[in-house]
Amino acid sequence: MQRILGIFVFFILVGCSKTNPIKDILSSKNTAIKTIIDSLEQYEVQIIYTRIDSTETGLDFTDYEFQVDPKNYFYPASTVKLPTALLAAEYIANHPELTIDTPYSIEKDSIPHTIADDIKQIFAVSDNEAYNRLYVLLGRDYINKRLKEIGLKKTRIAHRLSTQNPAVNSRRKIQLYPSYEGPVFIPDTLSDTAVTPLKGKSITKGQGYIKEGNLVSMSMDFSLKNAFPLEEQHQFMKQLFFPDKVRSKHRIQLKPSEELRIKNMMQTLPREVGYDQKTYYDSYGKFFIYGDSKDSIPSHIKIYNKVGYAFGTLTETAYIVDEIEDVHFMLSATILVNKNRIFNDDIYEYDSIGIPFLAALGREFHQYSIDNRRVD
Repeated sequence: MQRILGIFVFFILVGCSKTNPIKDILSSKNTAIKTIIDSLEQYEVQIIYTRIDSTETGLDFTDYEFQVDPKNYFYPASTVKLPTALLAAEYIANHPELTIDTPYSIEKDSIPHTIADDIKQIFAVSDNEAYNRLYVLLGRDYINKRLKEIGLKKTRIAHRLSTQNPAVNSRRKIQLYPSYEGPVFIPDTLSDTAVTPLKGKSITKGQGYIKEGNLVSMSMDFSLKNAFPLEEQHQFMKQLFFPDKVRSKHRIQLKPSEELRIKNMMQTLPREVGYDQKTYYDSYGKFFIYGDSKDSIPSHIKIYNKVGYAFGTLTETAYIVDEIEDVHFMLSATILVNKNRIFNDDIYEYDSIGIPFLAALGREFHQYSIDNRRVD
């Protein structure tokens, strides 16, 4: 009965359009995809695909969606590191005496860092501490103000990741060192305003959660968590790589040389920046196409992306380029894999269901882009 309901919901949500490629791809006999479609309702899947065609007058973009609903909340996990990293680079760009290579230190932290190194670690291995430093550097209020200014109206960053008191309002003192002999640059040390609870569908999830080692038999409340709807993840990626497609005020302003470096960091593999390949294999932070394999990703495939996974939710937003086939496209997707509906118990079907689905999805859209590329 559940399988029949899942198939019925699938066709209703996809609609009758014969031109939406998501319909054909989700109708695939691929086991990793079919498993999801047969029980669609429980997985809270959302997908956005952008086809990019080269024409005589430039690039032509066609967007397709499946079950996308910004009011249907999902926990964004590490995908929030994407806008935070870019906003940190923009903040530095607004100060001529600073660059992303300028050393900085945070009060009670004995090791100096640079924005460039933090960003590199965020995209190579999704480092939480690097994100937390940038969060402290900018402050929650500044981050959310800029997010709204660049058009991400429904995105909200409320807290740091994997640390105690993640949403603390006060911030530690920060010092940047433009030169060894010059003056120290000290940003304003402010206290952020309190986090406002979110509203929307599925803001409470599941039938229980683990707190301090004990099971709490009620839905878990995500209203004070970060929010980064899939449509705004996709929009942000499009703004970054194709700024001429958005109004100038709806974009982050970076120094051209630093923007190029950061984009390169987004597709860099862990081994290319010195991480051990056995632990941090190529697909460690790249689920689309290669997530279900630990083999090396071919050099002609460039995946500019950010993934997130926590509380049973897997999400990825990516701009994918195949240099040999001469195709490129954008793909964003999220899926919840929490069969027992208990949150924070670390029992999720990431490896058995979630990542195989995203990998298969990426391969299907990659092949679709090749098979249907426009030839003028």
